Amino acid sequence: MMVADILVELKTKKMDQTFTYLIPDELKELIKVGIRVLVPFGHQQLEGFVLKIYPKEAVDYPLKPITSLVDQEPILNEELWAYIAKKTLSNLISCYQAMLPSALKAKQGFLVNKKYEIYLELNKDTDYQPTSDKQKAVVAFLKAGRQLKKSVDLISPSAINTLIKKGVIFEVKEEVYRLNDEDVKELSSLVLNEEQNSVIDKVLINLNTFSPYLLYGVTGSGKTEVYMQVITRVLSMGKEVIVLVPEISLTPQLVENFKKRFGHAIAIIHSRLSEGEKYDEWRKIERKEVAIVIGARSAIFAPFTNLGLIIIDEEHSQTYKQENNPRYNTIDLALWRAKRHQIPLILGSATPSIESYTRAKTGAYQLLVMENRVNRQFPQVFLIDMKEEIRHNHKILSRLLVDKINDRLLKKEQIILLLNRRGYSTVITCHNCGYTDKCPNCDIPLTYHKTSSMMRCHYCGYGSQRLEICPSCKSVDINEFGMGTQRLEEFMHQTFPSSRLVRMDIDTTSKKGGHEQIITAFRRHEFDILIGTQMISKGLDFPNVTLVGVLNGDATLNIPDFRSAERTFQLLNQVAGRAGRGDLTGEVIIQSYNIDHYSILKASTHDYVGFYQEELKIRQMLKYPPYYNLCLIKMLGKDYDEVVSEAKKIATYLKEELSSDNIILGPSSANMPRINNVFFLQIIIKFKKTDSIVKALTFINDRYRTNNKVSIEIDLNPVRI
Repeated sequence: MMVADILVELKTKKMDQTFTYLIPDELKELIKVGIRVLVPFGHQQLEGFVLKIYPKEAVDYPLKPITSLVDQEPILNEELWAYIAKKTLSNLISCYQAMLPSALKAKQGFLVNKKYEIYLELNKDTDYQPTSDKQKAVVAFLKAGRQLKKSVDLISPSAINTLIKKGVIFEVKEEVYRLNDEDVKELSSLVLNEEQNSVIDKVLINLNTFSPYLLYGVTGSGKTEVYMQVITRVLSMGKEVIVLVPEISLTPQLVENFKKRFGHAIAIIHSRLSEGEKYDEWRKIERKEVAIVIGARSAIFAPFTNLGLIIIDEEHSQTYKQENNPRYNTIDLALWRAKRHQIPLILGSATPSIESYTRAKTGAYQLLVMENRVNRQFPQVFLIDMKEEIRHNHKILSRLLVDKINDRLLKKEQIILLLNRRGYSTVITCHNCGYTDKCPNCDIPLTYHKTSSMMRCHYCGYGSQRLEICPSCKSVDINEFGMGTQRLEEFMHQTFPSSRLVRMDIDTTSKKGGHEQIITAFRRHEFDILIGTQMISKGLDFPNVTLVGVLNGDATLNIPDFRSAERTFQLLNQVAGRAGRGDLTGEVIIQSYNIDHYSILKASTHDYVGFYQEELKIRQMLKYPPYYNLCLIKMLGKDYDEVVSEAKKIATYLKEELSSDNIILGPSSANMPRINNVFFLQIIIKFKKTDSIVKALTFINDRYRTNNKVSIEIDLNPVRI
């Protein structure tokens, strides 16, 4: 007799263990590790995953038998879940669940239906002769060997039903996928330059070994073409490829380019798909119908069994870090899978993260460099001091930017304007007493959205009507301060009334397909000006864009985070790269109140190495990555005093248990001290080696599994603190 250890759907921290069940004789030849099964648990039946199979002799207590199989084949074919649990100190079931679309998760009662199309076929053995013209037309159509869908509107339902009843035709039900591909015109490979050929050659010689590469290529250097050339070779070897992108807004354009090169053998995985679409895409992969998966963070879990290459584009993006449990970093998982399959991993970026570039400089990654644009021309960058512009009453657009926009509109060229704040205005304030309208749940200023005339909290979602009378002094002298993309759009309509404008932010792309519609329309030049937040800064390629304007270029410098300078440089460099990507020369105008900051100066000259050297000095002095690792421990609860008390206990324990090589900061208020009436405190640990703190973190994590008043969140190497 054999038994199996089953991980059941119990996502609570209090229950993080497997349960052993007897394998019935009728299932012993069918059951495998990674398969889902139905098991009795208390008074209910639950789904679970088989983690281990071994002889019953190892168990000396009575066991309940497994009820039945849910799958015929394992839906998880690697032990990646165990690596995630260890790396993030998370419970096993949450790691399993992170790897699967909802339709495949071990969750009772959740069901995603398959989609079917009904086709009609001719029964050649019948003697019935059609009587009406419509019946004859249907039979003639099928006799000609053509396929006929029952759902086609042109068909007469009565004629179809009569023919079915008489046995002349019959229905054939075929499963179809929800994402139906349209025919695409194939795109041949482009002629490569010397830098591209050199990079490709270096990767191709190591296709059968674990080789992590950092591809540092300036914007417009042709990284996508390099990816596709290497993928072509990998596919010719009969292997599979995962391609990751950071933003949903990048996926449509990248997918279109890949389909033009590789046809339809591509699966798409990202959060904007419906559960049914995700289920379909996952099954395409399992059935070996596709060899390429393109998607955001979760695509790293694609169940390929013969991987040949993993590519992570825009590797510096913070969206590759999962911010809820399990808090994994996609790059860590990509390295694990690449090493397991002994294949290359390419991390590509025009602005690599400080940590990745340091790994490349120290030899952990192989550094590949493409320093020149394909068209050999960088956009010219102008820095505008807005302190001077305000003196001339130009508060939103500088004089130069206004002139350049008018010039581009006359030339029928396109413009991108970046303002990394959505909404209409930042805050609503009483001019008489200074009262600011804040969220009652989070204690932060609400943002005004003019189209809905609502004040919104961008953290908890709280909404209220716009403030008209000050609740403190009853004054009606209410002012709007700051500016978001919505207000900028209104200003642009007033300033350039003949221009065609489109806005791209979370508010305008919340509906399904919103990104694709805006990107496609702008590429077709249905709009002259694209206004957007940071989602327009990366990956998008519009040959007719010759002017990029950045408003409040130093806004991200004011965020209290040690990575604020790095993010400012990355954002400015990436959005500047949207200009002049075609045959026309591009220009970039960066408006800022702090134009002398090194991140802005280096971005204006496209000098990543210079920025890296400046930033490294500060990181070393302040003991931040890459010189130290970070661990963020957050304590949260609805009783502030209780949270403070437990935070002090945790800090005391850490200072007693950890060596002096580790630096412990806090407890202190988090950047957002209250969200949705939950209070947050935090402790930061700076450490060299993970092994030195794991034991203490595990103890804390286990202790607070059963605390009902205060919860903790442990994040190793967080993207923000």
